[in-house]
Amino acid sequence: MAGPLLVAALATAYGPRAAILATVVLGLVGTTVVLTAPPSRTWRPQHTAGSAAAGLHSTPLSLVFLAHAGFGIALGAMNVWAVAMAELHEVELLSGLIPAAFATGSFLGGLLYARRAWPGSPIVQLLSGAAGFCAGWLPLLALPGPHMATVVVTVPGVFLTVVIACGFTTADALVPTQRRTEAYAWLIASVGVGQAAGTALAGALATHRLTAAALPAAGAALALTVLAAARHRITARGGH
Repeated sequence: MAGPLLVAALATAYGPRAAILATVVLGLVGTTVVLTAPPSRTWRPQHTAGSAAAGLHSTPLSLVFLAHAGFGIALGAMNVWAVAMAELHEVELLSGLIPAAFATGSFLGGLLYARRAWPGSPIVQLLSGAAGFCAGWLPLLALPGPHMATVVVTVPGVFLTVVIACGFTTADALVPTQRRTEAYAWLIASVGVGQAAGTALAGALATHRLTAAALPAAGAALALTVLAAARHRITARGGH
């Protein structure tokens, strides 16, 4: 939540170099904290007998990865769209304010999701979250102004934590216990690959206002379509 605002503020006040330097420093500090924390220093891998290769690259799990790439496309496109909005309206802070509003929605959505046990299996919850995530981007097609756009992006943000959390629980049900860490890594990598693709596409389409505004919804729609098509396969494999 603070990161996008900090980048926008530093870039505005001191130039992009200051923002990049701050990113490097904070990244190194965070990495050092994680590596020196007791859980990291004391952890040792657990070796299990037998092969658990089967299931990690199954079609249902691969479709879950593909869906999360769609979520990533929406995220990457949103970041570039925020910069385009800042340039269009000549308000540099918008490039950080819009992602920060999205992150605030994600934070609030995470709190709400964690407060109670929600009905339905992980894949049902994942589908519901994906539908909300997709619908939340649709108001951008009306090309809202800076203030309304900042408010609007909090809505898909609310569902981001839900779809990521349900993605992990769905992966839990589809892979052997000893391969869960690897499955989580693929899940995160899928979001990252999608985010890179969304950033590249949005950069190429930034001059087309409506297309750029529609790209986050397109990524979310891809994720929802893949999950809807994969639901029965995931259920059959144990994803309920």
